[in-house]
Amino acid sequence: MKNKITILIVDDEAPQRITLSGHLKDLGYIIYEAESADKAIKIVKENLINIVLSDFQMPDKTGLDLFREIKRINPEIYFILFTAYGTVETAVEIMKEGAFDFLTKPINLDELELILKRIEERITLISENQALKNLLEEKYKLPNLIAFSKKMQEVINLAGRVAQSKATILIRGESGSGKEVLAKAIHYASQRKEQPFIAVNCAALNENLLESEMFGHEKGAFTGADRQKLGRFELADKGTLFLDEVGDIPLHTQVKLLRVLQEGQFERVGGTQTINTDVRIISATNKNIEELIKEGKFREDLYYRLNVITIHIPPLRERKEDIIPLIEYFLKKYSKETNKEKVEFSREAMDLLLKYNYPGNVRELENIIHHSLVISRGNLITTDDLPTNVRQSTEIKTEYYDDENLSFTERVENFEKKLVLEALKETGGNQSKAARKLGISERNLRYRLEKWGIKK
Repeated sequence: MKNKITILIVDDEAPQRITLSGHLKDLGYIIYEAESADKAIKIVKENLINIVLSDFQMPDKTGLDLFREIKRINPEIYFILFTAYGTVETAVEIMKEGAFDFLTKPINLDELELILKRIEERITLISENQALKNLLEEKYKLPNLIAFSKKMQEVINLAGRVAQSKATILIRGESGSGKEVLAKAIHYASQRKEQPFIAVNCAALNENLLESEMFGHEKGAFTGADRQKLGRFELADKGTLFLDEVGDIPLHTQVKLLRVLQEGQFERVGGTQTINTDVRIISATNKNIEELIKEGKFREDLYYRLNVITIHIPPLRERKEDIIPLIEYFLKKYSKETNKEKVEFSREAMDLLLKYNYPGNVRELENIIHHSLVISRGNLITTDDLPTNVRQSTEIKTEYYDDENLSFTERVENFEKKLVLEALKETGGNQSKAARKLGISERNLRYRLEKWGIKK
């Protein structure tokens, strides 16, 4: 069997069940059928079901009733609703409660296949990464290491592969993208996890203070040194030293750092005793180190010592699949602090959050969620509760689907047209790139353009 994915089709109309069942079996799925909600619930209780495809209107219960019951039995089941009778409000309600998607009748089989493919990819990703996530969280709980996007999944997989080695790692990425969070995850997934993880912000200290922080100093080494001080290399012995903003290390200190990396030895500032150290170095920067080397501000030999393995964390604007899971995590985190329970964002506010570009990355998103929770008066966060810069960044346009004079099908089609045209605009009219951005096939995109009479 190709997919090993089990699907339950729930519909009181036998011809519809038979058509869907035959088509999905040909694709390699394992199919169960139920003509009523009660029978569907019985099947879910007795079998391992991955996906439920359900009609909305049935004799004994509605699709929404069935979804709520299945969610109580197994919240991991993906639910897709079919309806010829529903309204926008019905669709929004079931999606808000956690359904994966909905389709209107007659069912477009190509569209259904795309939805099932997305679910199957998600199930596969979760399965493949569960062992790594368990490893990363074994010692140090990192629920905010969220990686639903393909780009972040690649980051996590690379981090997991290199964690057990002794190689130095250079983490590159914009400010606020989560470089220190990833460094901690790598440390606690390594054989050094029982030893210290020590961090130094190289940009926050001047040259003298930085050298003292990293290598320590002897009593009387300089004015104000009234006692001996151990440096971060000594404190991190047998563990991991994280050098944040490594591009800001002065050249003189770079020479001493290079020696530690080459020989595992150093002297405290003002001291003569050679001290051995066994430290794994993970460094991070948001600067272009190659340009600093050309300008004579960074040693090339040190760069190659630090850069045995490079991990690049993409900015949040390039991995928008992670935004909603991050929002959920930060909501949970700060709901406790603000004594607010079951808080959620309005559709308009969530739309703004998904469209915003986050120049400050994950750190900025966390700040936005914290701000919104503090400002909001009730359990629904609206656009008025968002920071001004977020509200002013994007204009919400609802005319595509909120025109009451249009039918449900027309509203959905207009919204689809809006998404397609925006994708084509963003990709300069390149249909292949637009299709990939939308998560559909190029053939599917061409079909829609021809149907709408759009030639250019």
